[in-house]
Amino acid sequence: QVQLVESGGGLVQPGGSLRLSCVASGRIFSINAMGWYRQAPGKQRELVAVIDSGDSTNAADSVKGRFTISRDSAKNMVYLQMNNLKPEDTAVYYCNSVVKTTKWGGSSLYWGQGTQVTVSS
Repeated sequence: QVQLVESGGGLVQPGGSLRLSCVASGRIFSINAMGWYRQAPGKQRELVAVIDSGDSTNAADSVKGRFTISRDSAKNMVYLQMNNLKPEDTAVYYCNSVVKTTKWGGSSLYWGQGTQVTVSS
């Protein structure tokens, strides 16, 4: 019913920048929160940053001051601007969205397939 597709990952040197994008499509009545998570090899998936429908944001301490989350609600998109990247930021980055598919129904959480970010010299 709802699909999320991430883009913008790749290989970057330490200190470099990347901008991730995620677009939600399908049967969407409204989107509440949108977020970015990441999972490094051998580790659990962890929160990177989230943004709610009022554009309030929250981010993990490890990325504060370096990563910025934003959204374009008209386009059902969420972005993650990543600056001053470090090798420890290497992971698969996933976006998710809390979506209502009908006016009277409840909300469900949807995930994208992920995009690889590798920080290495």
